[in-house]
Amino acid sequence: MPDPIDFYFDFASPYGYFASLRIDELAAKHGRTVTWRPILLGAIFKVTGMKPNLQQPLRGEYLTHDVGRIARLTGAPFTFPDSAPANGVAASRAFYWLTDDHPEQAKLLAHALFHAHFGEGRDIGPADTVAEIAAKTLGSVGIDRAAVAAAIQDPAVKDRLRTETDDAVDRGVFGSPFVFVDGEPFWGWDRLDMVDRWLATGGW
Repeated sequence: MPDPIDFYFDFASPYGYFASLRIDELAAKHGRTVTWRPILLGAIFKVTGMKPNLQQPLRGEYLTHDVGRIARLTGAPFTFPDSAPANGVAASRAFYWLTDDHPEQAKLLAHALFHAHFGEGRDIGPADTVAEIAAKTLGSVGIDRAAVAAAIQDPAVKDRLRTETDDAVDRGVFGSPFVFVDGEPFWGWDRLDMVDRWLATGGW
């Protein structure tokens, strides 16, 4: 069985959002699974010296134009959030609380959080909002707001997110989305076609 594809992303990243809508289908086409790994770009930027694109002259203006264009191209639901760039800490912690024992539920939550933020334009930074979305998405399997709210403050969950982000830096991750296929790195939503070709041909 081939190793899973590693999919690193930040919930604040619109490009991560667009990649999230495609990555599993792309992988399944080649008989692969995907391990989703939310990270915090804020911590990574302390290493790279970068700032969020929206806080950079010229790049910020380009991003706001580009993501709308991608949404029209792909047909993805998209509403640019007034809160962007969001704080993805609570969302990422909720994901890691679930993922070891319930990876598919964690992935459903990630999709719901991404949709709330970039599909509907909601601010997913507040822990209460993350807990609300989690309960709405996963309430049928016993996930309630109180449990999610407690998990977001759990020291072990906090440590897990820090460790995942540190490990991502050690692997060379510096942006979102970032994909590894058998150790080969690909940065950016616009590299998914290259990932597709790499998987089809075994590299070049």
